[in-house]
Amino acid sequence: MESKSGRYTPSAVSWSEVNVKNKGMKDKRVSLEEAVQLIEEGGHLAIGGIQYNRVPIAILKELIRAGKKGLTVSRALMSFEADFLLVSGAMKTAVTSWLSGAVTYGLSPIVRLYMESQRANFEEWSNLAMGLRYMAGGMGIPCIPAKVVLGSDIAKLVDLKTFSCPYTGDKLALIPALNPDVAVIHAQRADKFGNVQIDGITAMDMDIAKAAKKVIVTAEKIVPTEEIRRTPELTRIPFFCVDAIVEVPYGAFPYDCYGCYEPVHEHFREYYKGFESAKSLEENTRNYIEKYFLEPKSFADYLELFGVNTIVKYSSLAKD
Repeated sequence: MESKSGRYTPSAVSWSEVNVKNKGMKDKRVSLEEAVQLIEEGGHLAIGGIQYNRVPIAILKELIRAGKKGLTVSRALMSFEADFLLVSGAMKTAVTSWLSGAVTYGLSPIVRLYMESQRANFEEWSNLAMGLRYMAGGMGIPCIPAKVVLGSDIAKLVDLKTFSCPYTGDKLALIPALNPDVAVIHAQRADKFGNVQIDGITAMDMDIAKAAKKVIVTAEKIVPTEEIRRTPELTRIPFFCVDAIVEVPYGAFPYDCYGCYEPVHEHFREYYKGFESAKSLEENTRNYIEKYFLEPKSFADYLELFGVNTIVKYSSLAKD
């Protein structure tokens, strides 16, 4: 549900749609093209991972190729994907705590351009508040009490509601729930039913998957259910949360996927250098989108742009 201010607000309808989804154990394998059809224009898309960790770039590439527009996109910490989603028109509103490729890159010039010119909206929350919003959404409650952001200007910017705790009298913030229409998450492995195992940092993905009405997971590898059952403690997202599974090896490349490959920072630095010679900030990003997202017809074609040697090198670094 969207408020008059343009911000997403908690809605009982959102939770009911999550709660009645088909929880059956069925084969959920689809193609990237089929998966992206679950994302409707103008809806709310949540992205898993955090900053350049496990960016589901394969599905985001397909989203841009499909020409989807006007989305509200939420993520704990946004990375370079924010540039591509803004310039392509896919993202109209960003709900996050940070928009930068990585800390060392500083604020994205594309983000500054779009926000200062009011061509897009930025709803800022702290990183912890983002986690609490997804948590509340996954729990099926409209908000969650906390002390986070009470002493900051963020509370004023988002018109945060407060109340006095009936037990202690403490002033607490009411952090509103997030129930995205669709969540897209990249993981190391999953079975065909949607039991998803994530190695390394899980970020907010488990709560995002519980909070979203629909969940798309891209996985480095789809493995037999018997393999999943050998290590059930590693299953972070259960099958009944997931609507679509796509097997996409290197589905987060050139970003990081723990245990599989490291981020290719020289590639990101090259993208940033492009701003220096381009006639405009947007020209650099549009050139990148054209080269990496629009011209390659398949994800395999996209990976060929990086070359086998680069992929092998950064895959080896992850295993050292």
